[in-house]
Order: sequence, then structure tokens, then C-alpha cells
Amino acid sequence: MARRRRAREVVLQLLYQEDLNPDVTEVNVERFLAGRLQGDRVTIEFARQLLQGVRRNLKELDQQLENHTENWELQRMAATDRNVLRLAAFELLYAETPGLVAINEAVDLARRYGSKQSAQFVNGVLDGLLPRDAAGQPLDSIPVDEIPVDES
Repeated sequence: MARRRRAREVVLQLLYQEDLNPDVTEVNVERFLAGRLQGDRVTIEFARQLLQGVRRNLKELDQQLENHTENWELQRMAATDRNVLRLAAFELLYAETPGLVAINEAVDLARRYGSKQSAQFVNGVLDGLLPRDAAGQPLDSIPVDEIPVDES
């Protein structure tokens, strides 16, 4: 499994745990990161940045998500879906992760950890958060006719 994908998976597990049990200590968080990511310092640091970013921006992330979910309050969503959305929203709004990559990773996490409908739900919500240009195209996408072709 790719290192960043594995980091996202572990961060999702931590966010889920903190969501249901806010008394988790930082010592336990660090142990969990080190154990699950097998001491890989680069991956642990990436995971820490994601976790800290979601924590630091939680109110803004939740507000943005609620603005893009019709008839859904964040607290009434399944905890897995809520935390997949928070993680991906952080990457979309605050990190340097390309938007389509963040959405794809979130959909994969939702598919793996959520219910049967989670992937579709997560995709729909995050699509609304994806920054777009004036023509409505995702800012980090490349028009098909501009994709380089390897002619070797």
C-alpha cells in the first residue's frame, strides 16, 4: 500500500477514535502512529500533519461540510463518513494535495471502511467542495486535449 494512502488510513482511524472518545492522549496517538506506520518517519510526519490540520481547522471544516450537505447534519452522519469527509476537506481546502487525488483517496477510504452508500455520498459532498474555475472545471484538472501523450 502506498505510504500516503496508509497514512490517511491511520489518520482516519485516529479521527474516528477521537470523535467517539475525545480523551485519547497524545502519547497514545504517537504510539498508534509509530506502530501502525512501522516507524516510517516520513509517513508518520505526513500523518501527523494531516491529523493536526484536521484538529486545528475542525470548526471550519465542519462548517464547510455542512454547507455542502443537503438535509444532513454532520453529527447525524455515520462517524466513518464524517471523518473521511473531514480528512478530505482538510486536504482540499488547506493542503497541497491535488483536489481530485484527495477525493479519490477519500472515496477509497469510504468504500473500505464505510457502508454500501458511503463512497457515493463522500464523492458527492466533496465534489461540491472542489475548487473550480469560472467555467466550472476543477482547478487541478488538465483538459483531455492537453494531456501529454508518450509517442515513443
